[in-house]
Amino acid sequence: MSELENFRGQNPAWCPGCGNLQILRTFKMAMVEMGLEPHELTIVSGIGQAGKFPHYTRCNTFNGLHGRTLPVAQAIRLANHEMRVLAVAGDGDCYGEGGNHFLSAMRRNLNITLFVHDNQVYGLTKGQASPTTDEGMITGTQPFGVLYEPLNPIALAVAMDASFVARGFSGDQDQLRGLMQSALEHKGFAFLDILQPCVTYNKVNTFQWYRERCYPVGPEHDPGDRVAAFRRALEFGERIPTGVIYRSERQTLEERIPVIANREPLVQQPFSPEDMAGELQKFF
Repeated sequence: MSELENFRGQNPAWCPGCGNLQILRTFKMAMVEMGLEPHELTIVSGIGQAGKFPHYTRCNTFNGLHGRTLPVAQAIRLANHEMRVLAVAGDGDCYGEGGNHFLSAMRRNLNITLFVHDNQVYGLTKGQASPTTDEGMITGTQPFGVLYEPLNPIALAVAMDASFVARGFSGDQDQLRGLMQSALEHKGFAFLDILQPCVTYNKVNTFQWYRERCYPVGPEHDPGDRVAAFRRALEFGERIPTGVIYRSERQTLEERIPVIANREPLVQQPFSPEDMAGELQKFF
């Protein structure tokens, strides 16, 4: 029987009040409600405060390089497409160093889930501006304020026709839990951007700031309408929509690759070193 205690990892070293703490607890509650056990999930992370997420969770895990979370997650999924794979990254890790991999993952539509802990700064390395930092915000490395507009990851994902695009807020754990479950159950690439205040380095985008602006999209919003989803995705500032912004049905990459489509995972398929040696000889 799945229980919260089953997912207990190391004691978190995040700052008291960090939004990551709510994300971690909400995730564990979501797993228990889904009846999942730690061995049924592999979590891949990169570098950053969000990258510590699997350390604090009992699970299969792999820590990759900064910005290289998604390539590892995709490799694991292609090797064993019966394993649930969750990629966890920060806004700097995913949208900065890993931006090219983010674009490729959406195009490929591999059946993996991506949670981005979006605190709008680099929280591990002393609060430098990240791709989602607000224009004009002063940081330790931007003393005159950020001089350009922030990246809008939700609008980018809709424009790329990502098959599941959602935004949550760590201060609304009930909604966030449901979004996590929907993302994990979605067939195809599922992207969930999670707004989570950094209480140490971001004194602008605080819990109060988000609470005054975040609102759940209502039943009148059709996530299957891409044009409407894009309009909604452009909202960020005085009002910030949360919930499932866009959803579409697309063929997954696993269904397109002949050696695994409708077949057992690669890790279970027979392997002959002799056949491999013969193939390698063709290159000499």
